[in-house]
Amino acid sequence: MRILVWHVHGSWMTAFVQGTHTYLLPLVDDRGPDGRGRARTWDWPAGAVEVPVADLREEHFDAVVLQRPEEVELVERWTGRRPGRDVPALYVEHDAPRAGAADSRHHLADQREIPVVHVTQFNRTYWDCGSARTLVVDHGVVDPGYGYTGSSGSVAAVVNEPVRRWRVAGTDLLLRLAEEVPLTLHGMGVQALARRVEGTAAGKGLSVLEDLPQARLHEVLGTHRLYFHPYRWTSLGLSLIEAMMVGLPVLALPATAAPEAVPAEAGVLSSDPEVLVATARRWIADPDEARERGLAARRHALAAFGVHRFLADFDELLEEVTS
Repeated sequence: MRILVWHVHGSWMTAFVQGTHTYLLPLVDDRGPDGRGRARTWDWPAGAVEVPVADLREEHFDAVVLQRPEEVELVERWTGRRPGRDVPALYVEHDAPRAGAADSRHHLADQREIPVVHVTQFNRTYWDCGSARTLVVDHGVVDPGYGYTGSSGSVAAVVNEPVRRWRVAGTDLLLRLAEEVPLTLHGMGVQALARRVEGTAAGKGLSVLEDLPQARLHEVLGTHRLYFHPYRWTSLGLSLIEAMMVGLPVLALPATAAPEAVPAEAGVLSSDPEVLVATARRWIADPDEARERGLAARRHALAAFGVHRFLADFDELLEEVTS
């Protein structure tokens, strides 16, 4: 098939474009949010093809995979076709609902033309989609390979924009951990956090690495003793699954989809910061336990989030909506 799809979430898209289809990626001149084209920090196959938005009206495509509310209007404006009517469509909902989560009404609620595909069962349960058809396709992750050494007695975390997303991302919890054990934060905008806490107790334990290319990030993650997933509220960070596949044991809050993604043998989930600190200290002092937990994390992540299952699930859905 030829599938029109936007580059919105790089890690999710890296898995999605591994299939056998041609993936048409809108491209605007400044590579802004409405047309980023191909990724620059991920390695994508040749089937992911950039298409300037001026050329989209003449492009043939069999289906469109939507990921943001505004894309419904963009498809119609740029191609002359209405998603769900003139061209088969799916809407992938990546995010958990925000404020008033239990009462959050999805913007595609009650319509019957575009199925809403959630990335976790948690999201599906919390979004109010009314009578709209809803499904779940759990995340898929390209296996980075087992790369765990744990040679650095430190904690790794991945958070984009930790200052702006302070409590949602659990940045305060991350800094609490950095007061007690060495912690390296990866992601976009992490230098801003380092500047903010410079000279504090947390600042002394915190180091940051800004926006590494994906392959390099996986390599560096494997050198840390454990992975910390500090999010209070999120869908399910793909960096968590990638870290598990690399072979890191996991510390996390028992929030949103994390309890279903991290089995007991693979890590510790607790709302008590003292438990998180004590566990980090224990694993730093006991590399054998950390390694065994990390091996369990990898086994689970490969079984639950393998890319082949993910692609097969989407192929089945695409065949259905285009038939």
